[in-house]
Amino acid sequence: MTQDNPHLSRRTALRTVAGAALASVAGCLNNGDSPGGGNSTPSDEGGVIQEVTVEGTELVVEYSSEEEVDQINLVQPNGELFGQRETAAGSQQVSFEIGTSYEPGEYTVVALSGEETLAESSSVIQPEIGIQEVGLYRNNPEKPWDEVYGDTETDRLKNGEAYVTVENTGSGPEAIVELIFSGDVPNPVEDPRGSGMYETEQVVISPGETTDLFSSSFPFGSESEEGMGCSPDGNSGQFTVTVRTQVGGDQVSRSFDVQYSGSTEMSDCEVSITEA
Repeated sequence: MTQDNPHLSRRTALRTVAGAALASVAGCLNNGDSPGGGNSTPSDEGGVIQEVTVEGTELVVEYSSEEEVDQINLVQPNGELFGQRETAAGSQQVSFEIGTSYEPGEYTVVALSGEETLAESSSVIQPEIGIQEVGLYRNNPEKPWDEVYGDTETDRLKNGEAYVTVENTGSGPEAIVELIFSGDVPNPVEDPRGSGMYETEQVVISPGETTDLFSSSFPFGSESEEGMGCSPDGNSGQFTVTVRTQVGGDQVSRSFDVQYSGSTEMSDCEVSITEA
């Protein structure tokens, strides 16, 4: 994360002069109808700061052109300056690249005219990742497997590759940096080499976005030494999917029930996955 002046104090960042009138606008980012599907905080009608939106990995500030705004500051949750942007003539928007290494919490946008603070707007920027579902190639051929793995991977995909659908319901971007399968799967991967995701070290998920993570391991591959896998008599158990995040530094897990039936070969096995 690059910050313009990380050691400036909150007082300096706000540049509030004694006796200056302060118009405050406060709120938390929530799902809105802003362009690009970002999350936004609208201000009061006619306010200086009209909207604060997270679009992808950028925080976008829209302000009134009727006021003499010449600078927009962004203050971090710890009170230090994250960055500052000079406004251009005729412009009503500036943006800050917050990336996926920012500190979650309440950020304050400050509109300035010279040394006078015209307005402030506070917004909470915090990702929230949830695991929605898990699926296999043999059960979900409509997924873009060829786009991810290439045509030459089709045969091996049938032997155990999986996807995990995750959603970011928070107000800030997040990066998934590790995907782990454990429990009653034929090939559990509790400590994968690399990220556990196919040919990528991380997957960035914007606020309000849902995406699929494709495994680089073979969680539903050949039968494990413990005997978990397909059999003519059927086999059932429970497994856990875990994703590790960068911004929140969390491990988000969800468990699923699984039933194997049919042939002794996993490539021909019927696999049914349901919520635990």
